[in-house]
Amino acid sequence: MSGVAVKLQHNRDKSQGIGKNSNAVPYLNQNYKSLKQSCLQRRRLFEDESFEPLPASLGFNELGPSSYKVRGIKWLRPKDIVSNPKFIKQDATRTDICQGALGDCWLLAAIASLTLNKQILSRVVPHDQSFEEDYAGIFHFEFWQFGDWVDVVVDDRLPTRDGKLLFVHSEDGSEFWSALLEKAYAKLNGCYEALSGGSTTEGFEDFTGGIAERHELSKPDPHLFNIIRKALDRGSLLGCSIDITSAADSEAVTYRKLVKGHAYSVTGAEQVKYRGGMEKLIRIRNPWGEVEWNGDWSDKSSVWRSVSDDDRQRLTNRREDGEFWMSFSDFLREYSRLEICNLTPDALTSEYRKWAETEFEETWRIGVSAGGCRNYPNTFWTNPQFVIKLDEVDDDPYDGKDGCTFIVGLMQKDKRRRRKMGEDMETIGFLMYELPKEYWGAKQVHLKKNFFLANRSAARSETFINLREVCSRHHLPPGEYLIVPSTFEPNKNGDFYIRMFSEKPANFQEIDDPVDCHVEQIDIDESDIDDRFKRLFGQLAGHDVEISAFELQRILNKVVGKRGDIKTDGFSLTTCRNMINLLDKDGSGKLGLVEFKILWTKIEKFLDIYREKDVDNSGCMSSAEMRSAVEVAGFSLNNALHQIIVARYREPSYTIDFDNFVCCLIRLESLFNAFKSIDNGSGVIELNYFQWLELSML
Repeated sequence: MSGVAVKLQHNRDKSQGIGKNSNAVPYLNQNYKSLKQSCLQRRRLFEDESFEPLPASLGFNELGPSSYKVRGIKWLRPKDIVSNPKFIKQDATRTDICQGALGDCWLLAAIASLTLNKQILSRVVPHDQSFEEDYAGIFHFEFWQFGDWVDVVVDDRLPTRDGKLLFVHSEDGSEFWSALLEKAYAKLNGCYEALSGGSTTEGFEDFTGGIAERHELSKPDPHLFNIIRKALDRGSLLGCSIDITSAADSEAVTYRKLVKGHAYSVTGAEQVKYRGGMEKLIRIRNPWGEVEWNGDWSDKSSVWRSVSDDDRQRLTNRREDGEFWMSFSDFLREYSRLEICNLTPDALTSEYRKWAETEFEETWRIGVSAGGCRNYPNTFWTNPQFVIKLDEVDDDPYDGKDGCTFIVGLMQKDKRRRRKMGEDMETIGFLMYELPKEYWGAKQVHLKKNFFLANRSAARSETFINLREVCSRHHLPPGEYLIVPSTFEPNKNGDFYIRMFSEKPANFQEIDDPVDCHVEQIDIDESDIDDRFKRLFGQLAGHDVEISAFELQRILNKVVGKRGDIKTDGFSLTTCRNMINLLDKDGSGKLGLVEFKILWTKIEKFLDIYREKDVDNSGCMSSAEMRSAVEVAGFSLNNALHQIIVARYREPSYTIDFDNFVCCLIRLESLFNAFKSIDNGSGVIELNYFQWLELSML
């Protein structure tokens, strides 16, 4: 139940704006300002007890406590490393970011891209920090994490060997913002080693809150040039690179003056009239500020003579500043990959066109909502489901056909942080289905197995892959579409974050079954009970002519113990008390004749449902079968409630035996009855603390 309470509180916090960049969540409840003030008052440098200078902060395997790679490491403050350390000298630049003994070049490439956009950099690296004024050995940085901005505090003790920084460092060794940023990101992810290996897009997203897409230029999208132009209009960050085939290729310069394995930025896209046609051009920037492309359309290329004077004056720049033009066809041939980080509306100034953004957090849970991909039709339908309603078409469609452009990103949460516990990324993806018009607007209808057996997908993620995020761009006609995110295999636990960026406002929401109880009430009068059952009751009830919880337990276990078609460990005393609570009208804590007859009728019905839904005749019910059985019994529940049911009533093998099945149904009916008895018809009840405790203890 604590997990449910935490989720409810998180949703409340988000509704109040907590987690936005202007109101970041203090990581581990560490408030930078109050901690710094305390240190200044006590005249002591900050020492972070939540990320101490210990082997566990370095890693768990190659940088683990017993690894030779951690021998001789000392944690020193910048003032113990150089005489005059600086946080940021003048401006943060790419030369502040040199890789150390950690395989996090993906992260460093993202940090280097940050230095090209001062507005975004200032969100991640607050600049009002220094080693001079009010220095207290404490620094802070802000990162985006699955929908929330998080403020991470660190002390400035950094791992060194022989007096030099072990990991990220600046070129001249006296600037420390990048080393402290890396430490904060390591803390957020559990340790330094957790940062080894990754994708630049992951860093892009955690530094901007944007959604990143990758384009392999060997098989480009037919509309890629227009995608680039629109991305630039929306203030997106665009980076491109050339793959290397060996370590010797890293930062090797080709004869055309392009650098392999190096991160470039795309800064412009234009079309010019050239020799009777239209030529597509791409402008690229080398962060070095030098070493430029020397082919066609470069600064000194003769082809510029064949364009109009206006275009030539508008576009050309003959300085060696690292920025150059090249034809789009050359770009596709020379470069390997383009990465676009589409920024959230709050990250952009008013001069840019902005995406419309919607987001959701959900879970895959074994036995409830971890249905696996379409290859598993019996469980695929149990995955969480979302509907996109596309009404407005793009203003300037790529191919002249009306349609709606949107990007879907599916991200699995906290996997990097859990690497030191042996967890790895799951293989994830999503499918999209066009909804028939009879389902339009029906938001409380979790679609079942038969829908997916009868309908083909309209679109999907490019692949199922074991990355933190799968992201793909789609262009579909107006209508309503169902998105089903999943792991590739079923029965994989995980939390995920799914979001959509659309060119025009679009309705994107989770759909789920409504919560309701329509259990048929059993109305029995004593005259309806036959003499045989009355005699049986008299024998079972004893001299007080009522059946207690202890007697009921003995009776039920004797009956079910004779059956070979169901598996059960026997009814617990708690289950029997719940049955009596449901039907005890006079508060005696026992069942009379009529009450016992009603209970017996219910149990017979439960037994019929249990046997019907036990498709494989195993004698017990799988979690997926349980979901269907609960519906047949008269309850409509959403994913969250099904998750609670499985967590509470399952066996270790994720099966549910007969006694737990009955206990669940009785408990559900009691809860619905209790609510309805207090509800005045509004669907809302008000309880004080003690009333809530009394009700929940039933």
